[in-house]
Amino acid sequence: MVKAEAVHKHFGRVEVLKGIDLEVASGEVMCVIGPSGSGKSTFLRCINHLEKIDAGRLWVNGHLMGYRQKGDKLYELRDKEVSAQRREIGMVFQRFNLFPHMTAMENVYEAPIRVRREGRGKARERAAALLERVGLGDRKDSYPSQLSGGQQQRVAIARALAMEPKLMLFDEPTSALDPELVGEVLEVMKQLARDGMTMVVVTHEMGFAREVGDSLVFMDDGVVVEEGTPRDVLADPRHQRTRDFLSKVL
Repeated sequence: MVKAEAVHKHFGRVEVLKGIDLEVASGEVMCVIGPSGSGKSTFLRCINHLEKIDAGRLWVNGHLMGYRQKGDKLYELRDKEVSAQRREIGMVFQRFNLFPHMTAMENVYEAPIRVRREGRGKARERAAALLERVGLGDRKDSYPSQLSGGQQQRVAIARALAMEPKLMLFDEPTSALDPELVGEVLEVMKQLARDGMTMVVVTHEMGFAREVGDSLVFMDDGVVVEEGTPRDVLADPRHQRTRDFLSKVL
C-alpha cells in the first residue's frame, strides 16, 4: 500500500529526512515512534504529498505520489491530480481541525458532497453511520465547542473515513488529549485495525503499538534506526539509540 524509496526532505539547509526506505502492506498497521524532531510527522505528510519530497520515490496503492515518471525524469502532477490521489488517503492530525461553525454531522458529510459530488441524502446517511461507528451517534447535532477533545478527535476520524480511504494516516492523534480521553480514541483506532484498515500511526502510545501494530519503526535524526515487530523492538531492541529512547518512555 505504501512504498518509500530513498526519501529525502529538506527545510532550507536542514535535512529532515535522510533517505527513508519503508514498505507498508495492505491491511498492515505500522506504528512509528521516535523523539521529537526525528522526522516522523514530516514523513507522514510526505506520504500524501502535503510536503513535497526532494529526492527518492513514494508510491501509494501502486501510484507514484505527486509525480509521474517519464524515462528517468519526474514531473510534478497538477494540484487537481494530486487532490484526486489524496482522496484515497485519510489523515488525522494532532489537532482536530474541525469546522467550528458546523455540527459533527456537517463536518463529516461536507467533503463527500463538495469533493465527490455525492448526493446530500446519501452523504448524510453515511455520516450518521460513521458517527455511530465511532460512538457518537447521539452527538451528531453538537458543535465542536460542545464536545470534549476525545469526542472531537473521533469526529475527525469519522470525517476522514467519510471519503472511503484505502489508507489512514494518524499523526500523534492522542497527544493533545487529556489522559482520561486517550482510551476512547485508541479504541476507535483498534476497531479500524480489526476491520482491516491499512494504517500508519505516529504515536507515543507504546501500549497501542504493542497491542495493535503489525510493525514498529523507530526513527531518529531523519533515518529509520530500527524496524521489526512491536514485540521484538520493544522487548529486545538491537540498537543502542533505540534502547536509550525506550528506557525513557517505557
